[in-house]
Amino acid sequence: MKAFLILEDGTVFTGKSIGTGEDAVSEIVFNTSMTGYLEILTDPSYAGQAVCMTYPLIGNYGVTPDRESRKIWVRGLIVRELSQTPSNFRCEGTMQELLEQEGITGIEGIDTRALTKILREKGTMNGLITTDEHYDLHRILPELKKYTVGDVVMETTCREAFILEGDGPKVALMDLGAKDNIARSLNRRGCQVTVYPADTSADTILGMHPDGIMLSNGPGDPSTCPAIVQEIRKLYDSDIPIFAICLGHQLMALANGAKTYRLKYGHRGGNHPVKDLKDHRVYISSQNHGYAVDAGSMDPSIAKEAFVNVNDGTNEGLTYINKKIFTVQFHPEASPGPQDLAWLFDRFLDMMRGVR
Repeated sequence: MKAFLILEDGTVFTGKSIGTGEDAVSEIVFNTSMTGYLEILTDPSYAGQAVCMTYPLIGNYGVTPDRESRKIWVRGLIVRELSQTPSNFRCEGTMQELLEQEGITGIEGIDTRALTKILREKGTMNGLITTDEHYDLHRILPELKKYTVGDVVMETTCREAFILEGDGPKVALMDLGAKDNIARSLNRRGCQVTVYPADTSADTILGMHPDGIMLSNGPGDPSTCPAIVQEIRKLYDSDIPIFAICLGHQLMALANGAKTYRLKYGHRGGNHPVKDLKDHRVYISSQNHGYAVDAGSMDPSIAKEAFVNVNDGTNEGLTYINKKIFTVQFHPEASPGPQDLAWLFDRFLDMMRGVR
């Protein structure tokens, strides 16, 4: 079936329908990863977005158990070619079957390089995936411009607290739309991880007397989470070690008076170089975010830059002064190295144990 991707600037791509074939309006973003499409589709940070994979062949190893959450969160998948004959000893089915099972629409056969160039030059924009050959641009474009991702943090967070048992430090993980591998990375190191919904009060978390607090990744604009920011400020005022990733990093910065801003087209992929400003070593990181912390807006007596993006100089991490708190914009649980930045979890454990 013929399908169309219509961007809010009026650009139209024609391809073939994949998935359910239903209409889907979303924010259109691109990811440069060559593998990991299942982790991308099930990453809650993509809630409200359709993702264009720049690598031309997607689905070649089929559906494997490599998920980051309970379901697919993207609203649409955009690819050059979706493999119908996957080959892998762990394969459990095709991507087409998975998209249909989970009610996700998509489009294949378009020039994904051209789409990526448009998004890089003009910035992230909204779009519609449709199979309606009689679409009306005059009606569609105003609706696309109105679309917002909305309050997707509460959409993606867990509904109630749960525990991953361990015999090590007790960690309270605030689920802002967390990837499962964050909790697994802590649990593999022996931590007992209690995962809390995003609207859990700071008093509830502190009342459980955790050894450390983890603020997860998540979707959307950090400025739309003022109530969560207030609770994070209370967590900051405690003396408990805190480690934050991605959205958690941004919300901790907002809780301390800094500002965030929207990037032109975001950072999404597995090849983003970040520099550790302490030892000037560069690491290759996995990233997925459309907003960044304005490091210049942070009071230098509160926090200092710890990492910067080598490509564009944007902030990638902060260390808080006289606090057992450090935060990063990238994803150390998904190091494409594959273990380039996993040592940050060990650093967090050392902080909880009073080593540093």
